[in-house]
Amino acid sequence: MKMYTLYYAPGACSLASHITLEEIGADFERRRVDFSTTEQQSDEYLSLNPKARIPTLITPHGSLTETPAILAYLAQSHPDATLAPLDNPFAFAQLQSFNSYLCSTVHVAHAHRGRGHRWVDDESAIEAMQRKVPETMTACFRLIEDTLVKGPWVMGDAYTVADPYLFTVTRWAVRDSVDIESLPKVAEHQRLMTERPAVAKVLEIEAR
Repeated sequence: MKMYTLYYAPGACSLASHITLEEIGADFERRRVDFSTTEQQSDEYLSLNPKARIPTLITPHGSLTETPAILAYLAQSHPDATLAPLDNPFAFAQLQSFNSYLCSTVHVAHAHRGRGHRWVDDESAIEAMQRKVPETMTACFRLIEDTLVKGPWVMGDAYTVADPYLFTVTRWAVRDSVDIESLPKVAEHQRLMTERPAVAKVLEIEAR
C-alpha cells in the first residue's frame, strides 16, 4: 500500500503538492480527478473531500485538504528533505504567511476569471470581474516581486514548499495577462523551477 494518495487535476493548484511529493521521494499514488465530468462532485470523491475541490491528500492519518496545509504537513513529516525551516518558528511562520497569501488572495483573484459564478449570478457582473483580473493579478505579482520573494527562492537561498506553490500560481498569471518578464525575480524563479527534475517529471505526467 502506498503511503499517500494524491487527488489532482492537471495544472490546478494540486500541482504544488504533486511536485512536493516528488521532491521528497514519497511513495504515493496519483489519482487524476476529471473536472470535465464533474468527478469532484461525485459521492465517492465527496466522501474524501466534502469541499469538492482539489487537492486531496490521503495520508496514514486521514484525509487532508487545502494546499498550504498539505505542503506544511509534507515538510514536517519529511524533515530530512529540508523543505521548510522547521527549526525556526518565525521563518516557518513567514513561509506559511506567503503560502496563505497565494491561497487566500492570489488564487481568489485568479478565480474571478473562470469561476465568477461562485460569487455572483449576474452575467454583466461576471464579465466585469473577468475584465478586472489582469489588473488585480498584476498587483498581486508586483507585491510578490517587490516585497515577498527574497530570491532566488521564495525564502532566499533555501528551496522550500513555497516554491512549487509560487511556480503553480505564476503559471496561471501568464494566462491572466500578467507580464512576468517585467518581474525579474519571479521570472528567474520560474526558470529555476523548470530546471528541477521533480518539476519536469510532474509536468510531463500531468500533460499526458
